[in-house]
Amino acid sequence: MFQTFDAPSDAPAIPERIKRLRALIADEGLAALIVPRNDEHQGEYVAPGSERLRWLTGFSGSAGVAVITRRQAGLFVDGRYTVQARAECGGGTFDFPGLASTALPGWLKAKLKAGDVVGFDPWLMTASAIQWLTGQLAGSGITLKPTRRNLVDVIWGKERPGAPDGPVVPHPLKYAGQSAEQKIAAVQKGLKAAGQDAVILTAPDSICWLLNIRGRDVAHNPVVLAFAIVPVTGKAELFVAAEKVTREARAHLDGVVKISPPAALKTRVQALRKAKKRVRFDPDRGAWWFSRALGKSAVRGGDPCVPLKAVKNATEIKGARIAHVRDGAAVVRFLVWLDRALADGETIDEIGAVRALEEQRAGSQALKEISFDTISGSGPNGAIVHYRVTEATNRRLKPGELLLLDSGAQYLEGTTDITRTVAIGTPTQEMRERFTLVLKGHIAIATARFPKGTRGVDLDPFARRALWQHGLDYEHGTGHGVGSYLSVHEGPQSISRAGMAVIEPGMIISNEPGYYKEGAYGIRIENLVLATEPDVPDSGEREMLGFETLTLVPLDRRLIDTALLTADEISWINIYHAHVREVIGPELDSPARKWLEAATKPL
Repeated sequence: MFQTFDAPSDAPAIPERIKRLRALIADEGLAALIVPRNDEHQGEYVAPGSERLRWLTGFSGSAGVAVITRRQAGLFVDGRYTVQARAECGGGTFDFPGLASTALPGWLKAKLKAGDVVGFDPWLMTASAIQWLTGQLAGSGITLKPTRRNLVDVIWGKERPGAPDGPVVPHPLKYAGQSAEQKIAAVQKGLKAAGQDAVILTAPDSICWLLNIRGRDVAHNPVVLAFAIVPVTGKAELFVAAEKVTREARAHLDGVVKISPPAALKTRVQALRKAKKRVRFDPDRGAWWFSRALGKSAVRGGDPCVPLKAVKNATEIKGARIAHVRDGAAVVRFLVWLDRALADGETIDEIGAVRALEEQRAGSQALKEISFDTISGSGPNGAIVHYRVTEATNRRLKPGELLLLDSGAQYLEGTTDITRTVAIGTPTQEMRERFTLVLKGHIAIATARFPKGTRGVDLDPFARRALWQHGLDYEHGTGHGVGSYLSVHEGPQSISRAGMAVIEPGMIISNEPGYYKEGAYGIRIENLVLATEPDVPDSGEREMLGFETLTLVPLDRRLIDTALLTADEISWINIYHAHVREVIGPELDSPARKWLEAATKPL
């Protein structure tokens, strides 16, 4: 299994950890300490030794910030995690003020006084975050100060897991589509045009994409935790432990990249500053330490790999289609098993569903990893947007409830992410109505045509309109970018209220509107879509982009209320199901094909 279900066992230790941290905060002359979820690379997914927020607070979500003062503690999370945070970190230890991006400054001003100093690890906060928070605190007399050491690590001590030691492996050209030399040349061309001497890369997925390497330093993400510097001319420099570079990887990188130990990074950055080089640095993605170390040499600019890797090349697009056929067949086989097991009266629980789904994916012999911990939420657990089932929370699938199953896989050809909401027994009319409203939003995105220059924020209301008309909504984005055998969450593209990046042909994005009734059930429908090349629609005058749906798994017909659908929406469902049947059917044995034929029968 790529996923474990251990329940956090150290919750009783958390008050003592906070007490010890407060003593250390006082010793350092601080009034408070910021403890973010980020690691040194500012990544969403982190290695065990970087799970500081979880170890200190018990919160297991992928985004959050804690602030520990000498008397109070606040935990700031977004709408995906409000229910989860209260469940995992209740008991009166923490306040839950809201979003760090809106509530943090006010909370600090309310809890602290003029002259107080708030500490932060200079490697765990972005330059932009510190600049923003400094501005927000201006006039309050409260100041920010980088700490000399990570105070959580001090109290974590010898129990803290060590640095990951997974090997660096080449990602073959037949999957990457472009050589590392070609990608580096594209980055250097951009640097030359901008009059910049070098760029510092801090994001592991950018580095792995650029150099056509992969690793296993972070669960479910095939990345190498490393830093890199790309000069405007000459070889790129990769800062990674030498013992992690396999013979094959060294041969792959030879002549293209200079490999240096991680300890050399600080010296190299300082040398760039001393030489007064113009060094591109992304303040939104890079640690504050780099901004301080570079000083006036720092040139604000985005990570150049981000827009390049977001637009998939022809090889990556072909690979994505292959991966989705393989993955669709595995998920269909799982749904066949689930229906039969329930019909036979077997007792199935959330963990059993996760294990069965992973077994189906592993049966392809091509599964490299799952792309994230599978969300398997039945009944009220489905209303926890990013629920992670454990032995302590595990529920049996019960008649009259819904199962929300959000999962994905990592294959050499590509990364998948799919959510299906399944009726266990007979759903209520309310469940059918709200599923259908979510489905209407999903179809609105899938069928959208839009001009060049359209951003995700422009498309987001398409997915919410039907829900809004009924006084309903959901507290997460509608879609995120997806990598090519890389991170399942990739920018810059998104379909959300914050989605300011332009949608371009070749981008892969999720389409996942939802609805969540706290304490009762959750609904989400997610397919991955590929932004297509623009063309002029019949009888049209302007070129328009659209989406090709990549995911190939039927929707639960038991949850569809056709009375709420238009003729065009019913036609889309029937065409989609016919396509699923045509493509996935040949991948199945005869009994499974019969199940698929029934599941995709025209409405």
